[in-house]
Amino acid sequence: MFNVLKIICFNAIIWTGILTVPNTSYAQTLIKNFEDWSAFSDGKGQNKICYIASVPKKETGKYNSRGNTYILVTHRPGEKKRDIFELRAGYVFKKDSEATLNIDGQLTKLYTDRGTAWAEDKVEPKILKMLIRGKSMTVTGFSKRGTKTEDIYSLMGFTSAYKAISKACGVK
Repeated sequence: MFNVLKIICFNAIIWTGILTVPNTSYAQTLIKNFEDWSAFSDGKGQNKICYIASVPKKETGKYNSRGNTYILVTHRPGEKKRDIFELRAGYVFKKDSEATLNIDGQLTKLYTDRGTAWAEDKVEPKILKMLIRGKSMTVTGFSKRGTKTEDIYSLMGFTSAYKAISKACGVK
């Protein structure tokens, strides 16, 4: 339950700034919790966004303080974008570094920008397939101070949550 509340709070903060539409206000809606993943929708019509989120089961690294870390997979049908993979690290990444995504032994590099890591557009379909089939995901990165972190995520519930946002946003 703590993880669900943590995800809801993080997403409310994130999407409040991102989804500002003149003269229109939308509320984030929890579609449903699916084991270790939660599905959300936000907005209406062309502005509707659907996403799933999860927090790590375990965070490791020799750091004194760290912000919130989580993964999002987002559909933005109004922009004709889907399966956007985003990692929030809870710190600023080392300049010009990459993060490594390890899904059941399959490695993928993510590019970093401040406190966020992203997959290249052409790699997102590959990552999605690995997430659907996978059981566990580890993300490794280095902070601007050189601290190595490893965050371990469960993929239990990912596929059901993904199907829920695809249905909610009309993505096939």
